Amino acid sequence: MRTGIATVCLSGTLEEKLRAAAKAGFGGIEIFETDLVTSPLSPEHVRALAADLGLGLDLYQPFRDFDSVPEELYRANLRRAEAKFRLMGRLGMDTVLVCSNVGTASIDDDALRAEQLHGLAELAARHGVKVAYEALAWGTYVNDYEHAARIVADADHPNLGTCLDTFHILSRGWDTEPIEKIPGEKIFFVQVADAPKLSMDVLSWSRHYRVFPGEGQFDLPKFLGHVARAGYNGPVSLEVFNDTFRQADVERTAVDAMRSLIWLEERTARHLAAEAAGTGSGAPSPAELARASRAYAMPLTTLPQVAPPTGINFAEVISADGAPRTAELERLLAQLGFASRGEHRTKPVSLWTLGDARIVLNRQQARGLEPAISALGFDVEDGVAAAARAVQLRAVPVPRPSQANEEILQAVNAPDGTEVFLCEDTRWVAEFGEDQADGPAADEGTDDGERSPSSAGTGSAGQTSAGQTSGGAGTARIDHINLAQPWQHFDEAVLFYSSVLALTPEASQDVSSPSGLVRSQVMQTADRPGGRAVRLALNLAPWIQSDSVKGARTDTFQEHVAIEVDDLVAHARACRGRGLPFLPIPENYYEDLDARYDLEPAFLATLRELDLLYDRDARGAFLHFYTASVGSVFFEVVQRLGGYDGFGAPNAPVRHAVQHAARHGG
Repeated sequence: MRTGIATVCLSGTLEEKLRAAAKAGFGGIEIFETDLVTSPLSPEHVRALAADLGLGLDLYQPFRDFDSVPEELYRANLRRAEAKFRLMGRLGMDTVLVCSNVGTASIDDDALRAEQLHGLAELAARHGVKVAYEALAWGTYVNDYEHAARIVADADHPNLGTCLDTFHILSRGWDTEPIEKIPGEKIFFVQVADAPKLSMDVLSWSRHYRVFPGEGQFDLPKFLGHVARAGYNGPVSLEVFNDTFRQADVERTAVDAMRSLIWLEERTARHLAAEAAGTGSGAPSPAELARASRAYAMPLTTLPQVAPPTGINFAEVISADGAPRTAELERLLAQLGFASRGEHRTKPVSLWTLGDARIVLNRQQARGLEPAISALGFDVEDGVAAAARAVQLRAVPVPRPSQANEEILQAVNAPDGTEVFLCEDTRWVAEFGEDQADGPAADEGTDDGERSPSSAGTGSAGQTSAGQTSGGAGTARIDHINLAQPWQHFDEAVLFYSSVLALTPEASQDVSSPSGLVRSQVMQTADRPGGRAVRLALNLAPWIQSDSVKGARTDTFQEHVAIEVDDLVAHARACRGRGLPFLPIPENYYEDLDARYDLEPAFLATLRELDLLYDRDARGAFLHFYTASVGSVFFEVVQRLGGYDGFGAPNAPVRHAVQHAARHGG
């Protein structure tokens, strides 16, 4: 599939945009007129630079308000168009985008539109230019792609075709199946953009909230499948208007954009293969996928196929060697019930375990750093294949120097800098020596931490009364991890984890905090017996500016690791006996909790006593508590009862408020 990107997607100058697009691997670029008009580069210079970079100049856009106008304005429009055609000749470009009219001077007459577009195409042909007519979602009279295609057919000129834009089609809810009725040779260009589903006017939605494929809620593989069946074999180009992308680093945004098209290309091949095999949304076989990838004029490249992760292998926290915060973190882990498994053979790294939950404390290159989550390990079937897929999706590999008898672990960098390790097993645990002192975990009957989390049971459904367990044999495991994301890379992170790890984005939620609304996006694997295998929550913290330093954060957003246990009340009592600093929960919370759920007095008293939080839904209940923070890290301990599969979302504002008060001396 030939990939392209519009310059409007990227920040910077025209030259910076061209270089970033080429570096990210795009085949072509659309030049947005404003980018050329404001550039000091001559058209000839732009043409030569694109050639040097190996970029095709695929589309010049936009040409507005041309069709269905009075005769005098039509003649003026032709003069304007001819000037643009001469400019395109200097650029070496052969396709121009003409948008359906949004002006008040337009006349609602399809015959007139066809006649005027025919005249434009005749003029364009004399300059070697093709005209791609696009129905804008807010066009005065033409806002439907089928309507635009009929006008193109009536105009009947070889230099006139249509442009299909996913936003203009899917934002209006138009059926995409009729795309297959448009002759492939009359589809001159295809533009793609994703978007969250919002309730607002379509123009504002388009200008500010488009995102790259895989970062929104449009069914783009289905759309592109229809385009492939129509016989189209031209560029598939991104046209994304987004305020955040236009402020972010140009090269990084271009890589994110390229990843989104690679994701879309593969998903389209899978969609077509599943439909051809009659498996619906089921996974097609490798042979079916190979056939689908070469069955159409537009070839579709696929990636190494990997299964979603089956568990969280470990979480790593970085902290400075010898710093007071590091000692505080180690003390907190011991109070939680973790046992030290000793130091790594060759590195200043230690391992702590509680059942099947593993926390790695990394003191390498951490001078001056506060404790923070620095790496995650995921259980996968084939680490090499998973890493190969990630690299093809433009992820950057993480080098891990290894000595003799040390495991070779595959890893890549996530958009926020977190290292993502792709682990087939836990043999790496043998690289850590046993601590001579018995940790508190030994007193609670936990194992030695060398069993893979993917083999740990989550227990059967339990009761909602305090102290009763959900079954199992006293195991503990990492239930979920919550990561804070930089505001400018939040959508990029969603695409990264969904494309690289096959995690499924759930509907995002807004959680209130004293610093403002926090957008929370849960990423998780599909259902399996006993619950979810992998849960990851991405939080977009509000951006706060200091009065004295513009752009400086005045608040630190926290991240945490959640540990699932079988008997949370018993575990909480043991932790309190070891002096664990719990996050104190206000009395108002328990009064509200009792009003909502009419809890048994003894149960409510236990919650108050231990600073526990509670939630329930139609499927089950959820008990949890939080520790105090060390640096930007804290821990949560949870127990899932029955079929509860949430995160205690109603309790999140309480946590945010208490943490905010603690950080600000409350």
